[in-house]
Amino acid sequence: MNPLHRNDRPATYPPSWYAATAAPGPDRPALAGDAEADVAILGAGFTGLWAAKVLAEKGFKVTLLEAHRVGWGASGRNGGQVGSGYNKPMRWIAARMGEEKARAVWQVAEDAKAQLRAFCETHAVEADWKAGVAHGAYSEAEAAEDHAEAEYLAKTYGYADAEPMDAARFAELVKSPLYKGGLLDRGAAHIHPLNYALALARAAEAAGAVIHERSEVTAVDTGPRPSLTTAQGVLRAKHLILAGNGYLPVIEPHMSARVMPINSFIAATEPLDDPRSVLAEDIAVADSKFVVNYYRFTADGRFLFGGRESYGLGFPDDIRGPLVARMTRLFPQLEGVGISHVWGGTLGITMTRLPHLARLGPTTLSAAGFSGHGVALSGMAGRLMAEAVAGQAERFDVMSELPVQRFPGGAALRAPLMTLAMSWYAMRDRLGL
Repeated sequence: MNPLHRNDRPATYPPSWYAATAAPGPDRPALAGDAEADVAILGAGFTGLWAAKVLAEKGFKVTLLEAHRVGWGASGRNGGQVGSGYNKPMRWIAARMGEEKARAVWQVAEDAKAQLRAFCETHAVEADWKAGVAHGAYSEAEAAEDHAEAEYLAKTYGYADAEPMDAARFAELVKSPLYKGGLLDRGAAHIHPLNYALALARAAEAAGAVIHERSEVTAVDTGPRPSLTTAQGVLRAKHLILAGNGYLPVIEPHMSARVMPINSFIAATEPLDDPRSVLAEDIAVADSKFVVNYYRFTADGRFLFGGRESYGLGFPDDIRGPLVARMTRLFPQLEGVGISHVWGGTLGITMTRLPHLARLGPTTLSAAGFSGHGVALSGMAGRLMAEAVAGQAERFDVMSELPVQRFPGGAALRAPLMTLAMSWYAMRDRLGL
């Protein structure tokens, strides 16, 4: 079933704390009739919006189509964590790509954080950039892996912002009895992602890009003269960029065989009297569970807690109960706290948990599958596709070499096979293996 419609009301933001506190954006008209552009873009999330902004600034005529609203998908409802690197250790990436290309993709990830921070400082102070993301380990072996990666980053790339922590130091920072250590990355950060997306749309339009909302794409032509078809019309262009990620329907076979939609969920508590009884600093945290827990505080003192598994495309009937159970197991001191908002969303993952950038036709590019690590990377992917359209493809090309294979059986079997795999890992999480 189409992820654009399975769990949400059309053109309506989810009932998230982000939507409740966002600076509202204007309603943008749907595509009406046939239109032409230099570059057509599908998807008004971080990827599509950055591509539109960069290309418009370079003088291209850019038109972007969004099925619902700007930032409606994963870009406007995620955990807001701006991580370093990728959802795979750099040691793993270097072993497969070689040191030179690994260094290049590491630099892309660093550039992604720098791009986001600079934009927040100049165009989106309401995104509330806050430095610091910790990673919690449930075993001494996992903590040792974190420490080894931090040492590798410092030695290989000169990255000195990741501080290894033993169990005692980590417990001072993150007030849970379950972690055995981890690290604190002060080069990472957290933000209000919907405010960021809305500001990015304003910047793209100020540069000259045209954005049509309520313009769901029903067919994609990646041939020599690419086009996007909607119920209202057809957009033809010289270049095409697909930026639908986990919300892209099965209308493009290459990406559908390599990127799978899965769901994640977040609860927001009522404001806490003493946030430091949970986190000693205003940081974000993710942990080493395969079905990862991720959490942080909002500017008004609410605890945002995300995670829990769901392997069907549809949201479960009870989101709140299992999510709160996970939260209070980690933080018993939150037992009985009030919950003000609960929401879910869909993200795109790949077999290797690395993003997939690809050339799909003579003038068609795509990027997706950021696997929970996309707040910074997805925006940089948009910039890299814009650079490639403008004739500077070096960074896009090296990123396209990240190892991402097809799901076994392609699009037809990706969901049942991934459900089996994730159920197995979720069981290991519960058993502490």
